Amino acid sequence: MVSSFLRPLRRALPVPGPVIGLVLALALSCVMQASPVHAAERQKVIVDMDIGDDIDDSFALALLLQSPEIEIVGITTAWGDTALRAQLLERMLRETGHTGIPVAQGIASTGYPQPIMQPFTQARYARRGQPVANVPAVDFMLDQIRRQPGQITLLALGPLTNVGAAIQHDAATFGKLKQVVMMGGSVRSGYRKSQYVPARPADKEYNIASDVKGAQQLFASGVPIVMMPVDSTQIRLDEVERNALLGHGSPVTDALALMYHQWIDAYQPWASNMPSLFDVVPVAWLIDPAVCTNTPLRIVVTDDGYTREAAGKPNAAVCLASDQKRFFDIFMGRLLADKP
Repeated sequence: MVSSFLRPLRRALPVPGPVIGLVLALALSCVMQASPVHAAERQKVIVDMDIGDDIDDSFALALLLQSPEIEIVGITTAWGDTALRAQLLERMLRETGHTGIPVAQGIASTGYPQPIMQPFTQARYARRGQPVANVPAVDFMLDQIRRQPGQITLLALGPLTNVGAAIQHDAATFGKLKQVVMMGGSVRSGYRKSQYVPARPADKEYNIASDVKGAQQLFASGVPIVMMPVDSTQIRLDEVERNALLGHGSPVTDALALMYHQWIDAYQPWASNMPSLFDVVPVAWLIDPAVCTNTPLRIVVTDDGYTREAAGKPNAAVCLASDQKRFFDIFMGRLLADKP
C-alpha cells in the first residue's frame, strides 16, 4: 500500500534512493501508529453462586461488576431457593445498571446426603426484585460452553449441585471449559474466628459438604481446577474498611449496604458483624493471580465431605495462603472507584 502511494512521487521528483527509503520508513511508522491497539481480551466467566445466605457472595458479585477485565457471560443460582436468589440478582443487576447480564435458575436443593442449609438472610432485598424467566442453569452453562469452547471460566462460589448435574448430563461439553475457579474445601487448616488463634485441623467446608457427590464429580472431571479453600479465604472485612465501603454512596455499595444490614439482622447465632470474604478471594485471583501462589495437589473428596490431599497426579492448583495486602488493594480500590 505504501509503495503504491509513493510511486507517483518518485516518478515526478528526482529524489535520491536513500531519501525515498526514509520517507517509506516514516510512512510505515505512521500506518503502524494509526492501526488500532487491541487491549487484552476480557476473561469470560460464568458465575455459579448461592447469593443471599452469607454476605460474601454479594461482595464477590460487587467486585466482579467493578472489574472491566471480566466479562460476566451469565450468573446461575445454586442451592436452596434458587428462584428467590434469581430475584435478588435481578434487583442488584438492575439497580446497578447491569441488566444485560443473563441470570439462570439452578437446581433447588436441600442437601446431599443430609440437609445443610443456612438462612436466606437477604430475602427481604430479594423479594423486591422481579421474577426472572426460568432458564435452567445446567442448560445455560452447557450451551455457553458449546458456543465458546476453551474460553469460559466457571467461577463456582456455592455448593456444587449445578456443576455435578452439568457433568452428569454432558461431561464432554463440560470438559471444554477453560477452567473452574472455586471457593471450597479445607485442606490444611479449618475455620477460625480470628487470625490470632491457632488454626483448627481441616474441617468439612460448607460448599463441599452440602453436595459431596457434585464435588466428587468435579474433582474427577479432568477440567483444570483452581481451588481456594478455607485455608486462604478467611479474610475479614474490618470496621474501618466496612464503613468506607458501605458509606461510599455508589449504586453498587448502596446495594451492599442494604444486604449487609439484612444479613446482620438475621438470626445467625454463629456469626458476627464482621464478614469473612470467602467468595471474594477467587474473584481477586482472577484479576491478579499474584493474590495467591497456587500449589499443585491431588484432592480427594471423601464421602463424609472432607477435602483430603492424596498421592498421585495433581488435579487442582490449590491456594493455601493469600497476600492480604494485595487482596485489599484490589478489593477496596475497585469498590471505592466511581466507575469500573
